[in-house]
Amino acid sequence: MPLDAFALALAAAVVHALWNLLTARADDSQAAAGVALATGTLAFAPVAALTWDVRAGVAPFVVASSALEVTYLVLLATAYQRAPLTVVYPIARGAAPVIVLVVGVVALGASLPAGAALGVLAVGGGVVLVRGDASGRGGTLLGLAVAACIAGYTLVDHAGLDHAAPIPYLELVMIPTSIAYLAGAAALWGPRALVAELRPATVVAGLGMFGAYALALAALARAAAAPVAAVRESSVVIATALAAAVLHERVDRRRWTGAVLVVAGVVAIALAG
Repeated sequence: MPLDAFALALAAAVVHALWNLLTARADDSQAAAGVALATGTLAFAPVAALTWDVRAGVAPFVVASSALEVTYLVLLATAYQRAPLTVVYPIARGAAPVIVLVVGVVALGASLPAGAALGVLAVGGGVVLVRGDASGRGGTLLGLAVAACIAGYTLVDHAGLDHAAPIPYLELVMIPTSIAYLAGAAALWGPRALVAELRPATVVAGLGMFGAYALALAALARAAAAPVAAVRESSVVIATALAAAVLHERVDRRRWTGAVLVVAGVVAIALAG
């Protein structure tokens, strides 16, 4: 893997962990997620316009991905309101590739290499350790629901990118996602809740949402998908460290071990693919 690709993939992992940290620490994670999403959508609109390449047939994928993205953000913000980042993030990030792999094997008839099977077991063991005692069950279920959404839009976007360049495609997905999420948030909590989250940290989170994806795309342009995906999953350990240092969440040896197991499992799945 070239050094520049490694650096870009690692930067994508750091940025992804950072925007999740900022969303989790917000007073109202649900309102903050909406404001961050809208900020990122507006900021990257000029980039999408300059790189515009959208072809016929993209609409169904945009609609499906937008619906999954809205659901993902609602569940993620809800999870951060109810459970620690160190529970939600590793489960959501770690279980998503497993779900994609299972769908590929069961629905698409793909083979299951031995390395990928070991990776699935490692992720499962890591999730159990991260979850901890019974008090972590709510976060576990929400994390798994978030993972299902990630897996869903990953599969949809993989097909959708046959009809559009990456950044214009992402912009097309995020425009209706932003409108739907903000409209729902305003109706449920009122415009004041959204205005209250108009702060620098939320703007940075919004830029991070799109920036992490852009960095990952740049890494993919320089290296194969498997090692890039493996490096990106270091975000699980990065997020755990940030949560301990910034949010002062209690991260004992069991939870650290679980986070590392999740990363190792996803790396095994990526390299076996």
